[in-house]
Amino acid sequence: MNTADFPCAATTPAGALAGIKVLDLSRVLAGPWCTQMLADLGADVVKVERPGVGDDTRHWGPPFLQDVDGNDTDQASYFTACNRNKRSITIDMAHPEGQALLRRMAQQADVLVENFKVGGLQQYGLDVDSLQALNPRLIYCSITGFGQDGPYAERAGYDLMVQALCGLMSITGHADAQPGGGPLRVGVAVIDIFTGLYASNAILAALQARHTTGLGQHIDMALLDVGMATLANQAAGFLATGQAPGRGGNIHPSLAPYQDFRSSDGNVLLAIGNDGQFARFCAAIGQPQWAQDARFASNTARVRHRAALLELLVPVMQTRTTAEWVALLEDKAVPCGPINTIAQAFDDPQVQARGLRINLPRYAGDGIAQVAGVANPMRLSATPVRYRSAPPALGQHTDEVLQEWGLDAAQRAQLRATGAIGA
Repeated sequence: MNTADFPCAATTPAGALAGIKVLDLSRVLAGPWCTQMLADLGADVVKVERPGVGDDTRHWGPPFLQDVDGNDTDQASYFTACNRNKRSITIDMAHPEGQALLRRMAQQADVLVENFKVGGLQQYGLDVDSLQALNPRLIYCSITGFGQDGPYAERAGYDLMVQALCGLMSITGHADAQPGGGPLRVGVAVIDIFTGLYASNAILAALQARHTTGLGQHIDMALLDVGMATLANQAAGFLATGQAPGRGGNIHPSLAPYQDFRSSDGNVLLAIGNDGQFARFCAAIGQPQWAQDARFASNTARVRHRAALLELLVPVMQTRTTAEWVALLEDKAVPCGPINTIAQAFDDPQVQARGLRINLPRYAGDGIAQVAGVANPMRLSATPVRYRSAPPALGQHTDEVLQEWGLDAAQRAQLRATGAIGA
């Protein structure tokens, strides 16, 4: 599917969350990732930003967006990763009239998402108790580093800190004894992203519960909780045995062979997950007896005799190019593939066929013609994701949104004159 087919198709059915109003007080990544999911599904997400400054990630560059002449602007590309399909308004929540305006908007909202420190919004009258007293149907989602209670509740939390604290870095990277060994962070802020996904799931559950109860609820999301949860099989293994796993590079602790190898011209991955795949692999390379060897006949045996298996495999894998390995194995249902750069990934024919790059036109009048992004992977047949708008310029929709939410031109002018809303 061509990327040009995606954006703003007028004939596309309304999204699954059409009619849901979301007040987005979050910034950086976890909260905005959550609200982008809701926006992609059709919710009207109003992103509230600080006048003149905006979300921190607007300034996290380089890299920066380029204008129509190919010159860098002052707008970082980071912001665009998690803010499409939203409308940006600028309100000063430190201003009493800005606080009153946000309380008024919260009375009309279905969902509010915030990622301030615990108790940080209480001074503004924007905490969960204050707003749910005004709107009992409000679903209020708080995202923090460590949750609303516990000894670390007052601490600020960042993805890197949580990757370290939850143990993720202890299982990421090469072992200490190997070249380049030592703990590593994952190359993307995965705890933030997973927190956004868990938060959006929790909000959907709360919306469904509201159909029955008529009431909203408070959602307490913590990066640390998510970090522990996403340890998945590694946490399960520790809980079962009491033995903490270590770093093994690209080797899978429970599968073999399931790792990268040197090919004759680079690197190639084998991801063999069962005994049938291993037998087909052995036949393809002219070594069918390996699948009958007691050391390698089952996955458990291969894991236990990994060193002996690798002693045989490493020289064999260097006899073909990466492309030759892929060509040899792909019709034999043996998972095998290259290790792409991001540029190579976007050039991959399957990535292109799935339309995973999207180009969204920008109408902010700031010299940026369009913003490229990555498609949402959720494919709903009846209520598909729609790409209505590019990530907004700071305050681009202030007048539009406030008019829709009940403020006339005179009221907006008065708020602007006092500094409660941005110019």
